[in-house]
Amino acid sequence: MLSLAALLAAPEEPPPPPPEPIIVTGRGLRETPATPAYATTVLEREALIRAPSGRIEDALAGVAGFQQFRRSDSRASNPSAQGVTLRALGGNATSRALVTLDGVPMADPFFGYIPLSALAPERLASASVTRGGGSGPFGAGALAGTIALVSADAEELGLASGALFASDRGDSELSATLAPQLGQGFAIVSARWDRGEGFLTTPPEQRVPASAKARYDSWSARLRGVARLGGATELQAQLLAFRDTRTLRFRGADSLSEGQDASLRLIGRGRWQWEALAYVQARDFTNIVVSATRFVPTLDQRATPSTGLGGKLELRPPLPPGHVLRFGADYRRSSGSLAEDALSAATGVVTERRSAGGTNSDLGLFAEHDWRAGALTLTGGLRADRFAISDGFFAATAPDGEVLTSARFPDRAGWAASVRGGALLRLAGGWRLRAAGYTGLRLPTLNELYRPFVVFPVTTRANAALGNERLVGFEAGVDFVLPGRLSVSVTGFDNRIEDAIANVTLTPTLRERRNIDRIAARGLEASLTAMRGPFALDASLALTDALALEGKRPAQTPALAASATLTWQPAPGHQLALTLRHTGAQFEDDLESERLPPATTLSAFAAWPLAVRLSLVLRAENLTDTRIVTRNQAGSIDLGTPRTLWAGVRWGL
Repeated sequence: MLSLAALLAAPEEPPPPPPEPIIVTGRGLRETPATPAYATTVLEREALIRAPSGRIEDALAGVAGFQQFRRSDSRASNPSAQGVTLRALGGNATSRALVTLDGVPMADPFFGYIPLSALAPERLASASVTRGGGSGPFGAGALAGTIALVSADAEELGLASGALFASDRGDSELSATLAPQLGQGFAIVSARWDRGEGFLTTPPEQRVPASAKARYDSWSARLRGVARLGGATELQAQLLAFRDTRTLRFRGADSLSEGQDASLRLIGRGRWQWEALAYVQARDFTNIVVSATRFVPTLDQRATPSTGLGGKLELRPPLPPGHVLRFGADYRRSSGSLAEDALSAATGVVTERRSAGGTNSDLGLFAEHDWRAGALTLTGGLRADRFAISDGFFAATAPDGEVLTSARFPDRAGWAASVRGGALLRLAGGWRLRAAGYTGLRLPTLNELYRPFVVFPVTTRANAALGNERLVGFEAGVDFVLPGRLSVSVTGFDNRIEDAIANVTLTPTLRERRNIDRIAARGLEASLTAMRGPFALDASLALTDALALEGKRPAQTPALAASATLTWQPAPGHQLALTLRHTGAQFEDDLESERLPPATTLSAFAAWPLAVRLSLVLRAENLTDTRIVTRNQAGSIDLGTPRTLWAGVRWGL
């Protein structure tokens, strides 16, 4: 019988590796030794580009705990509702998870949604999903966790690549990339265009002559350059532009979201490691609301310009083997305003003009230390945030200029502290035990503070007095890894958002954003990767007991979500994958008055080489044509993606 000492014995610590050669990577500083102490799932490039829909949200849906606000994807939803969260800590349309692209936060400065259509999977090398509150860089946005997207480099992309797809409804998808290596660096130019007439989201029994298909037309383009400046310093520059138009439910109910982002990142990979990042974002959103009874425009949200500014500085000093210390500061400032016109349903003339907006800012100071001693790794981090909510206003005027409402809201500022810590114990035979605890912070968005909205027949009021959300949580898990053969991970967690922001029902036709006492979520997450010969199985399961007001489940929060992908690769370049996905029942609102039934879908992906670097690709979404209810507002229903078949070619991917 093995002794306890033998069981806990870890392989002898290898000698310190020689200094890394200075090479251009196009990525940030490497992960710290304690990263596995937290519940983290990494999707590699192959998993991202085989998503049956070709969308990033489809690829991420295979991760235990990942959740969008609604079940519809970024082709058939209002962009302002594209919030993402983890661990069933949802309930409103704002993202409670921090999503970064090469270290830059991607959330819209005004609404907090993620521009999913601009995040093309074929441009990425990996997506790392870490659940639980974050206290490192930009930790004030990582209330439920972090989704870190990493761009592919020139070697992974090849000199030139592209793809062209068409669906059985006539929708199309076109992408192209040019990635030459230049001296000791590289440049990448990429573009993608998706368009289609979409499908009728309204069920047959509720359609009217004004019902319209979920038409979409979106494009994004990116320019990225990486160069070695000399010594151990690397420069990374990136420009991203996107534009996305959609029509939802009725003719004339059109939305547009667009943005232009720019960032510069300097990486020092010498004895003192460091990273400096600066970015700017210019975003806008417009939307026409159409009456669900008279089918004419009732609101023209004609402009919502917003700006995001920020950056970070991180330092890692040289320390004895087994120790990694990172410390630094980050800053994010979000400012924006809206201009909208209320329209008469009878005459179409303007009845009221409204404007609102403000500025949120956050300065964070962070430090984190990892210590590896044999089989045991310990980590602890501390973050202090100086936040400010300022310049808030709301105004309404009559068409003749008469002031109906004019409000200026008091500025607020304060300090908030967040901590996290964890432990990882490596046992013999591929076993690992881990545990972690953390707190977190999220500021209310400008949208939550100042913008009311209507989804007929319900009006939701803004609330300029909203306070910050706070997270307290802990987790424990066990992993078993046999490299190249089997990986199993199970995590139990208990997370609680205090002063959670939710849309609280006051009357059947009126809601208001309020801080509620808490959203509590506890549950189990599991993932499995198994490989044998040409076959591979990737599966995930999330079981969550989440409670909010009066012991009811938060809106849009399922108790069960599961996914399994079986892949067959008989030869290089040949691939067949089937994905079975189940989402349990959830409720439309905080009163559990409207139930969204569970949905199980089967999707497929197949690739077959035709010539050197050229492949035929077939994709199928929702093969069983399952009815997916994404919205039920007082009996008015929206449906998700029906059976959709795609065929196309890929070159160089």
